[in-house]
Amino acid sequence: MIPVQTRKRFGQHFLHEAFIVEKIISAIDPKKTDNMLEIGPGLGALTQRLLPHVTYLTVVELDKDLIPLLKRQCANLGELTVYQADALKFDLRSLNVTITPWRIVGNLPYNISTPLLFHLLEQIHVIQDMHFMLQKEVVERITAQPGDKHYGRLSVMMQYYCQAKKLFTVKPGAFQPPPKVDSAVIRLIPYKIPPWQADDPLLFAEIVRTAFSHRRKMLRNNLGKLINTKQFELLDIDTTKRPEQLSISDYVNISNFLATLN
Repeated sequence: MIPVQTRKRFGQHFLHEAFIVEKIISAIDPKKTDNMLEIGPGLGALTQRLLPHVTYLTVVELDKDLIPLLKRQCANLGELTVYQADALKFDLRSLNVTITPWRIVGNLPYNISTPLLFHLLEQIHVIQDMHFMLQKEVVERITAQPGDKHYGRLSVMMQYYCQAKKLFTVKPGAFQPPPKVDSAVIRLIPYKIPPWQADDPLLFAEIVRTAFSHRRKMLRNNLGKLINTKQFELLDIDTTKRPEQLSISDYVNISNFLATLN
């Protein structure tokens, strides 16, 4: 691995363990026809292994000082397009490279992973699938079920739009420098048609955000300004429940009910 000074503000932990890289590549199963994008390639551990499998690879890297190193590491391995940009502001729809949906991969910085996932949900209709290395706790939050202590806004929103599956755990020693927590790799496959159809997705998202803004409070307190007790009864929802006790379909039903009142 090339010695390089990591930048704490970028949340950099460079993946270097070859066995883990190969497990990720195997999980992705890249093909020549794929429209592949990597977020935060760093020194190119994944990039170097992806390039021979695809016709071209697009990467988004914020740290401009890493880009010359990345290009040297990947020279002659395949066609690489590098955007020096903030992934939190990057719009996949602006590239217009092809009508083929994007396959997105990345070892995501822990400090931006949740806002980045929400940013990608805004572009979900141009995404085929996503494979990410994340903090293990974030993966547990994404895949949590109602009643689980990890279940929250991220769980509801990601599972509304995507099939989510934790693939495997990764120990700190696979990175340089090692993080203080375990990581995990997750696969996210957007639904062509979500199992639960919100008539107004923006209203649905706002209801979920409001419900979990005070997760220890009961629904009648969190959502009381939007929906009254009698209306909750019509939906067969107990107002004394807390937000983590409701299913995704419950939130969709609330949203669709309120949509009919507007």
